[in-house]
Order: sequence, then C-alpha cells, then structure tokens
Amino acid sequence: MVAGVPFALERLNVQALDAGGRGVARDAAGKVVFVEGALAGETVEAEPVRARRRFSLARVRTVLAAAAGRREPPCPHFARCGGCALQHADARTQMAAKQRWLEDALARIGRVRPETMMPIVYGAEWGYRRRARLAVRLVEKKGGVLVGFHERASSYIAELRSCAVLAPPVSSLIVPLRELVGGLAARARLPQIEVAVGDAAVALVFRHLDPLGAEDLAALRRFADAYGVAVWLQPGGPQTAHPLHPVDPDPLYYDLPEFGVRIRFAPTDFTQVNAGVNRVLVSRAVRLLDPKPGERIADLYCGLGNFALPLARAGAAVLGLEANAALVERARENARANGLVAQFETADLARPALARFGRFEKLLLDPPREGAIAVVNALPDAWPRRIVYVSCDPATLARDANVLVNVKGFRLVAAGVVNMFPHTAHVESVCLFERT
Repeated sequence: MVAGVPFALERLNVQALDAGGRGVARDAAGKVVFVEGALAGETVEAEPVRARRRFSLARVRTVLAAAAGRREPPCPHFARCGGCALQHADARTQMAAKQRWLEDALARIGRVRPETMMPIVYGAEWGYRRRARLAVRLVEKKGGVLVGFHERASSYIAELRSCAVLAPPVSSLIVPLRELVGGLAARARLPQIEVAVGDAAVALVFRHLDPLGAEDLAALRRFADAYGVAVWLQPGGPQTAHPLHPVDPDPLYYDLPEFGVRIRFAPTDFTQVNAGVNRVLVSRAVRLLDPKPGERIADLYCGLGNFALPLARAGAAVLGLEANAALVERARENARANGLVAQFETADLARPALARFGRFEKLLLDPPREGAIAVVNALPDAWPRRIVYVSCDPATLARDANVLVNVKGFRLVAAGVVNMFPHTAHVESVCLFERT
C-alpha cells in the first residue's frame, strides 16, 4: 500500500503537462491523475502515490509509448534530486509546454489573449545556473556531510557528486565542499552555502549558526586559495554577509555587451540565474520598449539596474524604483561606473505613489513572483502609453494583465516565453502592453 492507496499499476494515456511538469491523465473512472515522469502524448504504466478526493498522484513505472520529445536524462541524479523536473523532455518539448502554460494562464485567469506570440528564447541547457542555495546537512549514516539540493517533495538532501545545470566551476566543487564541511568542527551548524558566479569570479557564502573557531576559519581560507574562489561568511540575514578570504575579493560582475554595460553585484544580491538568457531578455525588453533620447521611462523593481542602465545607454531619462535600499545604492554605483546618468530611488511598490515622480511615457515592470498588482491598479489614465512587463510567474502576470487590458485600457500586443530556467517548471516571460 502506498499512502493509503492499494498498490496496482494502471495504464494511462497522458494528455498534457501541468504547470509543475507532471503528466495529466484520467483513470478508468474519469478521475484526474497527475503523473510524475510522464509527457504529453505518452501511454504509461504508473503506480499510485496518493489519492485525493478530486485527483490522484502517481509516478511512471514503464513508458509503453514514448513522446517524440522524450530523452534519457543526462544527469545521474535526476531521479532523486528536486532541482530539476523536466530533464526527460527535450528543450522544444519543455518550452512548448511553458508557452501553453503562459497562454492558458492569460486566457483563464486574465481573460486576455496576446495579439502576437513572440518566438521562444532558447539558450544553453546545461551549466547555466550561476546562482544557487546549496543545502548542507550532516548525515552520519550516509558517511558524513551532504551538499546539494533537496530530494523531490522531501526535506532530505540528494546525495550529489555533480550538477548538470550548475555553472561548471561550482558543479566541480560539490565533492570538495562535502569534504571541507565534513572536516569542520561546526559542520552541524552550517545549513547553507549560497553560490554566486560572475563573469570572472566565484563567491561562496557560508551561512553559519554559531561563531566559527580559528581552525575552521583557517580551513575555509585554505579552500578559497586551493580552488580560486572567494569565501564569505553569513552569521545572520543577507545583510550580514562579509568576505572572509580574500579580504578584498575580485568583484562579481556580468556584462551586457550589446549595451556596453557592466553590472557589479554582491554575492547575496538578486541577479538572474542564467546570464546568457538574461542578455537576450534585456535585449528583447529594450527593443520592445523602444526608448528614445530624452523620453522619461520608469523601471520599477529595478534591482541593480539590469534594464535601467541599458535604457539609459539609449539616451532615455530613466528612473529606477526598488524597495531594497542596498540594491538602490548598488544601482547608483553601477550607473557611475558605466558613465551613465540615471536616477535610482527607494520606493515601496506595494504602496506606489508614482505621481510624485512625474509623468512617464513608458514603464518597465520586472516584479517578484507576487506580481505588480498595486502598481497596475495605481496607474493613471493619462500615462504611460507603453509597458514592457517581465514576469517569473504566469498566474500573477495574468492577474495583472486582466487589470491592464480590461480596466486600464491597454492592448496586450505581444507575449513570449524565455528559457531562463531549463529543466524546471518555472516560466519566465515578457509582454508588451500599449494604450488603445
């Protein structure tokens, strides 16, 4: 018996992929079954995992008729590791599903349809991930310390020796990090290592719950020297992170060559995980916004200036608004370092007061997963005339699109998905709205 379900394999015809990357089928009684490891169009033999009143959960045991887009997952840890959900599907299959999820959310939640679907933005599938939080746990029965991602639907940590999606300089450190932490006196009090990879440097931020002793600090310094990385310590929240060794580490940065912009960041700052796709995303967003010299443009949720600085390079008069004061200061520093004129201010965008900054012809929105509902509700009738909205969640994007189109009088001119997170169910997208 599995989770209260009598063990019995069931033959299922999979009709679609859900927004979590699971196959969707119906059993003999017509009940919806979400099938982990199945792809749309497949016939599978699945074992039940859990039964609910309105649906059941199952996992594939045997693929009887495979989809054309099925492939063997390249990562040996895929079956257990929760970091990826879709390695068994090729890139075209993954992105076709994500485009459907976006279109379905816009239609079902937002009651809107884009006039045009833009071409999908692909990118490198492997070794792309430059940001990650690696969980750390002492597990004596598995031989010591584990470093990596959680297992699927579990608090356990998958036993990894490498990671196919992490940037190679970090993937190659998983085993050395296990050995390092396993030799520390504080090994049971180091719950997390945050990874930040720039174009020319790597930083590892060790979260520690207790002060570290002299021997542990010396071991961390030796590790930094041996592997050419910067080791940072974080005794509390992200604002407490500070370099241990080198004391003055090489700066972390990424370049946006199309715009001649270099953006520096701290290892705990938010940056996009996929630098290559981010460059394409910025290029597309700037083209859609079509900035003109002297035009007033506001970049809301501007962070480090990822979009604002390229817009300023085009000659626009740019205001960046961001709730995190540390990111605002970093954006100002980036503007100065790039020889650009742009204004950055701290603002609570959950309670926007945009009118105090004057009128803007165009807006760029790049909100967190929660979306930008307070901003779109607060938009005046007279402006802006164009909005580019970059989203990491189709549901909140669709909710906000409903307000923009059905209340505020915009058209959803175009929408498209961007492969920011290959092999996961996360959907990055960009939309263009214009006044009717």
